[in-house]
Amino acid sequence: MVTGTGKAHLARADRLQKATGALATAAMAAMDDELPWFGQLSAQDRSWIGLVAQSGITAFVDWFRDPEAHSSMPTRMFGSAPREFTRVISLHQTVELLRTTIEMIENTIGDLLPEDDVPVVREAMQRYAREVAFAAATVYAQAAEMRGAWDARLEALVVDSVIRGEADESVRSRASALGWTGTANSEVAVVVGRAPSSDTGGTNVADAVRHVARESGADALCAMQGDRLVVVLGGTSKPVETVQRLTDFFGPGPIVVGPVVPDLMAAVTSARAAVAGLRAAPAWPAAPRPVQADELLPERSLSGDGHARRQLASDVYGPLTLGDGVLLDTVSTYLDSGGSIEATARALFIHPNTVRYRLKRVGDLTGYSPASPRDAFTLRVALTLGRLLNPDPGSSIL
Repeated sequence: MVTGTGKAHLARADRLQKATGALATAAMAAMDDELPWFGQLSAQDRSWIGLVAQSGITAFVDWFRDPEAHSSMPTRMFGSAPREFTRVISLHQTVELLRTTIEMIENTIGDLLPEDDVPVVREAMQRYAREVAFAAATVYAQAAEMRGAWDARLEALVVDSVIRGEADESVRSRASALGWTGTANSEVAVVVGRAPSSDTGGTNVADAVRHVARESGADALCAMQGDRLVVVLGGTSKPVETVQRLTDFFGPGPIVVGPVVPDLMAAVTSARAAVAGLRAAPAWPAAPRPVQADELLPERSLSGDGHARRQLASDVYGPLTLGDGVLLDTVSTYLDSGGSIEATARALFIHPNTVRYRLKRVGDLTGYSPASPRDAFTLRVALTLGRLLNPDPGSSIL
């Protein structure tokens, strides 16, 4: 049985329902007058917003009539909007729409309803507006979460294409959609290290890597691939300096930086060297962190990396075979003599200063100084590989 108070409330709700058409028309007019960006939207977008406004006003009337029976109305009112609604206007603009509509209703109901109805409706509108604001925030949060999940999958696909050497114009387009600003001539380097522990959260790590790289003036694409973390850096000719700021986001163990290549299309060369370097890095426990893949050439060659073998043979052994081959004989004898200049001079029947001069020439030609233990090891491996790959010094390196 409906009491007198209940009948009065239902009558008030009926009067409010009759005014919904006028309220919706006034809401659209208020948006057009008070929000400059609203008039710049397309007719279709404005019609969708009008539909949401009409739905919201109708939902408010139903909720006002029976709040318990229509408690989900504030959330359901956005169901009439297409999925693209959140891409058309921002959350800030949505709040402006809600504020404009609520202010319009509060200023208009005095002309549409009896004086006794106005305070009750205004109080109800304030309660309802709070629920609508929470509903709007939920809609945008869900949309952002979906976009974040999609972006993460797209980013993983781009990084996988780079690793597998399948980068083409479509990969560049996808990278651009993810915020990659590198031009066709933007230098790129691939970085590979162990993935952080599972409790760190892969998505948060990727966001942090991109943020720090951006602060360093570089682009970054990041993806987890099993137990390794792969970062593609762009727009930087000194990737090691950038990676030094990213080391905390990797798991324990080596971090290998591939060589710099001209653009994203050539990034497979950098990726291949970085992956091979990560596999070979345990053979050099004292390696810096991060370490460049080219610093691991001897370890990479010993672990089966054919590219590293050919690089050592052509870039280190090859130059030493030019001319009369005295540099090759000198450095070979120096290494066999345990790094002794005097022993080398006696073995070659030359003055020690001549040995020093020739060793300096070796360093200038190859970039490796025989006097450095680490460089001497690289030279030893390069000479061994050069002789295996090119038994005849007069022929070209395979």
